Amino acid sequence: MSATETISTPKKDDTRSRFIPLLALGTFALGVDAYVMAGLLPLVSADLHISASSAGQMVTVFTLCYALGGPVFATLLAARPAKVVLGVALVVFTIGNALTAVAPSLWVLLIARAVAGIGAGVYSPIAAATAAGLTAPERRGRALATVMGGLSIGTVIGVPVGMLLASHMGWRGTLWLITALGVVALIGITRLPQVAVSPPPPLGQRVRALASGRVAGIVSVSLLGGIASLGLYTYLAEFVVDAAHTDQTVWAMWAWGAGGIIGSLLIGRIVDRTGRPFAAVAWILVLVVVSQLVLPVAAHTAVALAAVPLVIWGAAGWAIQVPQQHQLIAAQPEQATVAVSLNSSAVYLGSGLGSALGGVVLGLGVAPGSLPYYTAALTLVALMVHLTVVRGAVRRGGDAVTTP
Repeated sequence: MSATETISTPKKDDTRSRFIPLLALGTFALGVDAYVMAGLLPLVSADLHISASSAGQMVTVFTLCYALGGPVFATLLAARPAKVVLGVALVVFTIGNALTAVAPSLWVLLIARAVAGIGAGVYSPIAAATAAGLTAPERRGRALATVMGGLSIGTVIGVPVGMLLASHMGWRGTLWLITALGVVALIGITRLPQVAVSPPPPLGQRVRALASGRVAGIVSVSLLGGIASLGLYTYLAEFVVDAAHTDQTVWAMWAWGAGGIIGSLLIGRIVDRTGRPFAAVAWILVLVVVSQLVLPVAAHTAVALAAVPLVIWGAAGWAIQVPQQHQLIAAQPEQATVAVSLNSSAVYLGSGLGSALGGVVLGLGVAPGSLPYYTAALTLVALMVHLTVVRGAVRRGGDAVTTP
């Protein structure tokens, strides 16, 4: 899709905004696929006769291709209409999942996950930018929240439902169902209207724009947030066992996921009503820091109490991307797709780094029950970057709308 989307008049946007749930259907499929594989690792390992660590590389490959491949291919396809790019992305995503379902060896499996990751990496940011282009500026937050809501809902149900299905039909059957979900999403995309585009700017102009302090600061906050939030989620089960002294850990993931759904669905209205995405990000980061600092104390006190900070953390962690995308589109309205794609990559790259760094910290002897203190410190760094780098860039740019 081109870096510029024609912003329609409010009346036209009211009509075109009904197509936004179709975009959310695609992000739902992405959310399920991205997280379900974590729960299927033991089955994949046993079926292909490979070690669990080798099987785990398919998650790494998917994440890296999502983070690094998405922006590259989105740029190469920039001259195409949004509908075409979204359709191509879902075709690639679906082929990758189908190939995963029939993979006879580790190498084929890794290639298949790479293909699926590239498709997902192209689709997600362009779906967000397209949703913003299909609605009036004053309703942009709700449009972005709808798309992000599909991703969060898919993520929440991905692991438990995937494991449940795999227990009855095997991991390959689960992948075939995800493949079918991709086909359904592709059919939905065919109903989208054509989005008017203008010729893409030269690559050099894009690089200069994305190197601006404001965009770099926003993306850095997303990267740090991804490391802290998703890095802790990777080891949430270990945290519960150590801090709450119970091996019943599924409830914690459901609490975090339920919060994610609530945050994703509410943040759009909040941003639209206040018109202050910068302030929204600041308050969200504060909530994440507080909830992560309270979490160990609550878990040590009573298992039920831990659900409260988990819900708040999940809600804040998922909500932050809507105002972040809102800020990026405002900062680079003529390069919205590329800017949002860069932010999406930062989130997924952060999740991979978070998992790796969490493993290093635990390997150094830190108790899992203390891990939230480390992630809270990292989130505090993200808050400082937001209040200094991003705020300073906003003031220099004279954008009063997004200042707190």
